Amino acid sequence: MKYFRHINLVFLVLILSCSSENNPISEETPTVDPIYFPPLSSDVWETKSISDLNWNANELQPLLDYLEEKNSKSFIILHDGKLVVEHYMNDHSSTKSWYWASAGKTLTTATVGIAQDQGFLNINTKVSDYLGIGWTSLTLEKENLISTKNLLSMSSGLDDSLGDDVTPENLQYIADANSRWAYHNVYVKTQDVVAAATGQNWDTYFSENLKDKIGMSGQWISLNNLSVYWSNTRSMARFGLLMYANGTWDETQIISEPFLNEATNTSQNINEAYGYLWWLNGKSSYHLPQSQLEFNGTLIPNAPDDMYAALGKNDQKIYIVPSKKLVIIRMGNAADSENFALSSFDNELWAKINALIE
Repeated sequence: MKYFRHINLVFLVLILSCSSENNPISEETPTVDPIYFPPLSSDVWETKSISDLNWNANELQPLLDYLEEKNSKSFIILHDGKLVVEHYMNDHSSTKSWYWASAGKTLTTATVGIAQDQGFLNINTKVSDYLGIGWTSLTLEKENLISTKNLLSMSSGLDDSLGDDVTPENLQYIADANSRWAYHNVYVKTQDVVAAATGQNWDTYFSENLKDKIGMSGQWISLNNLSVYWSNTRSMARFGLLMYANGTWDETQIISEPFLNEATNTSQNINEAYGYLWWLNGKSSYHLPQSQLEFNGTLIPNAPDDMYAALGKNDQKIYIVPSKKLVIIRMGNAADSENFALSSFDNELWAKINALIE
């Protein structure tokens, strides 16, 4: 009897083994749609419908009406790279250019990151190693405290009350680098750092290594000591998509992910809500341009905590929300009164966006 029980047990094991091989028990793996990238030299851009996303279609028109009322010129929502909403208003169109204002600072961040990835520079190195001593009016000791990272994080310690002129005589000491956060046009010297480090003209290096690689249009225009980028709205959306895709474009790594992780996280210990020229939501406090006050709470309460943003004068916006797979673009005139970056419009706009997507 023991012998037969043994034989039966062997047969049972073999049967179960065969059954397992023929019908393997597999854990369900959720399918992840690849990020869509529009072609480089084409107006083609695939779309995705609001119904496909189960969004509240009844809230789209109130959102668009609000945007038009608030002096917007264009508005785009991408989901995983595909166009869900694209709307032009107030005599604007898909072919017209508009200024990015300070939202364009993030193009400079990206280009600096590319130059560092290519070994031309190190953001932790002092600026004078690239531009030479005397690029400010500071003593050599104080000037040598300022690194390219300080320019990207707005922690140079230079006096921000003297205007946008970045000639040496206008770059005056007010505090040691890393000890004070202040919104200052001196960030633009990072473009000079890139030019000096690469041995190329800034426009040329930017175009060859960033703009052309993601199919952007547009140009830098110098205006009253400012370097301002102008483009159509889809070009702004292309850049936002590059950021959402962690620096890749159609499987090509344009900017390294480690650099972008630094750029989109708190960059110094004063303003939690600021990275390398990117604004960060979901922090416990924040500072604003032209102020040394610290405000408690998140930057845009109605927006997701993981959102980060490029914010420009008069409400130029790039919102990137990884958790929602969203890139959102707004261009136009000031929604209400003139502003430098953040305004009450951000939170009001996000209330309207939430009504659509939730």
